[in-house]
Formats: sequence, C-alpha cells, structure tokens
Amino acid sequence: MTYRLSRLMSAATASYGAFALARPGHLPDALQADKEDRPGLELLAETYGVRDLAISSLGMFARSERTVRAAMILRIAMDLGDAALLSTKTDDEVRQKVLAVTLGWAGLNTLALVIDSARARR
Repeated sequence: MTYRLSRLMSAATASYGAFALARPGHLPDALQADKEDRPGLELLAETYGVRDLAISSLGMFARSERTVRAAMILRIAMDLGDAALLSTKTDDEVRQKVLAVTLGWAGLNTLALVIDSARARR
C-alpha cells in the first residue's frame, strides 16, 4: 500500500470526525463560546465530523494514489479554512490555541503528503 503516512493521517482525522459527531459540544467548550453561540458551534462541529469522515474515507481506502493525494489536499485546505474561520471569532488566548491546532494539523498533513509523494516518485 502506498501513501502510508497520508493514510495514517486520514485515519487520525477520521477519528476526530467520529469524536466531533459523538461530542459536538467539544467545539464551543474549546472556543469558550457564549451560551447563545453553542447551538451553532455544535452544528459546525457535526458538519466537521461529516466532512472529516468523508474526506478521510477517501484518504484511507482509495486505491488510486491520485485520490489519496486529492483527499490530503482537501484536508489541508479545510484545516487552513478552519484556522481562518475560527480564529476570527475568538479572543487572543483562544485564537492562539485554535491556530496551533488547525495550522499544526495542516502542517502534519502537508508533511505526510510531501514524504509520501517523494517516496512514490522513487
């Protein structure tokens, strides 16, 4: 099986997707959201769960390297979008945590994709 690191990162992301669906309250808790914002953020967490499970399924189970690469590029783009979206609605302390998680995850996915792509070219 090729693209092992990318598939591993996809499995890790899928586990977050399942967690987000099972405990959508984690997102407003992490963002220290006001009570009136909780329902919308819980819905956003559920949306993240569905999105992450769908994209990660492609990354884990696709036979084609192109499909795995596409799933990883989508995943990275989604992480960057999450960073942009969530960091604009938080105070400085929470913003730093949001950016650390989202940009850190984007970085790990990018690293896995770069390593796997280099190995595939050999």
